[in-house]
Amino acid sequence: MDLYLKKFLEIFKALTLKDLFDIAIVTFIIYRIFLLIQGGRAFQMAAGLTIIVLMYLISDVFQLLTLNWILNTFMSSIFILIIIVFQDDIRKALAQIGKPTFLKIQTEFSYGIEEVVKAVTTLAEKRIGALIVFEREISLKDFLEGATVIDSKVTKELLISIFNPKSPLHDGAVIISKGKILAAGVILPLSTNPDIVKDLGTRHRAAIGITEITDAVAIVVSEETGYISLAVSGKITRDITPATLRKMLSQLFGFESKAPWWLRIGYEIQKGT
Repeated sequence: MDLYLKKFLEIFKALTLKDLFDIAIVTFIIYRIFLLIQGGRAFQMAAGLTIIVLMYLISDVFQLLTLNWILNTFMSSIFILIIIVFQDDIRKALAQIGKPTFLKIQTEFSYGIEEVVKAVTTLAEKRIGALIVFEREISLKDFLEGATVIDSKVTKELLISIFNPKSPLHDGAVIISKGKILAAGVILPLSTNPDIVKDLGTRHRAAIGITEITDAVAIVVSEETGYISLAVSGKITRDITPATLRKMLSQLFGFESKAPWWLRIGYEIQKGT
């Protein structure tokens, strides 16, 4: 055991920055391949190929000549076999590499913000109560018990439909994650802060509560007054205009400051439509 440990330490000491970089790249590629194929038929095929490769190595080490000859014949064409077997997954991976990820994420966020602002404006005009929560770095999946998973693109029409007083989901919150409506009918913890003004209702207390324990951003529409409020870090700003809401959301998500100039121009054009 000491001999193996000594050899391992010698190899580790001999590693250069270039070697570490090389290992990191290979590890990342393997990790991405695993994420791409896990849980599907391709994963089972990959497991089978891995077993065959291990058998080949064992036959080579222990000089199992017949088995080694058979597997060696197979190994000579393994790369062609991999391309044939995993052609759909390879095509999918190449398509993902070609996607402009930054642009996609920024566009989804800007689109989601704009659709939320439009929906909130309509809900406020009609005095329909609503609670919409944007997930940020801290996951909100722990609050989804008993909720209805939506996993749909954010649209004004869908949000208005969810908060329709006749909808079974209208009393709960909507959670938006990564530019999509993750769930509706979500029950959130109420704030226990004794300093909260007494006239705040359940939705406002839930908005404050979720932003006290996470980094989420919560929007509330009061069904009594039609006022729009925004809660962040346990503090709530009440009676804001749709324009102010749009600006605050854009700033909170860093869209205005981080997006390139050409994307910000597109966002401004989108706001005007």
